[in-house]
Amino acid sequence: MADTADVSLPTLYRLFGSKRALLLAVLETSFVGDDEPIVFVDRPAVQAALSEPEPSKMLKAFAGIAKDFMNRSSGILHVLASAAQVDSEAADLLTEIRRQRYTGQSRIVTALAERGALDPAVEPSEAADFVYLLWSPDVHRILTVERGWTAEQYEAWLTKALCGTLLAP
Repeated sequence: MADTADVSLPTLYRLFGSKRALLLAVLETSFVGDDEPIVFVDRPAVQAALSEPEPSKMLKAFAGIAKDFMNRSSGILHVLASAAQVDSEAADLLTEIRRQRYTGQSRIVTALAERGALDPAVEPSEAADFVYLLWSPDVHRILTVERGWTAEQYEAWLTKALCGTLLAP
């Protein structure tokens, strides 16, 4: 990273204060695609998806958000998951990111439940787990890296998987 920025590693640590802060800055930028101080849930695309009245269109919008998010961040999340196996700071950061991801993705289930669109055979907590699984960096990596799917194939699959798993028949 320091080489790419054409600065020394000590300079980066001085600017960010710690390895964790530096890694967090890289992750946050990859999550949203810029360095604007707007949290993910307040981003225009997320707000538009949450306000979409038609449940299947809402899930399609979230699949598009997931595609963009994963294209930017799944690689760095994979590196973080690998680092977390041997570095306690990385492990703590990964745990926090996963907690935040679950909380954020649970909003999709809440929005469906508020519309009366969540399949009544699926408990909301179970539905939140389904979203967490389907919209995970691991699933994205399996499909796009290991299996060679395009971003568009991933988005179409995720739309179908979310609709089929969450929506009332």
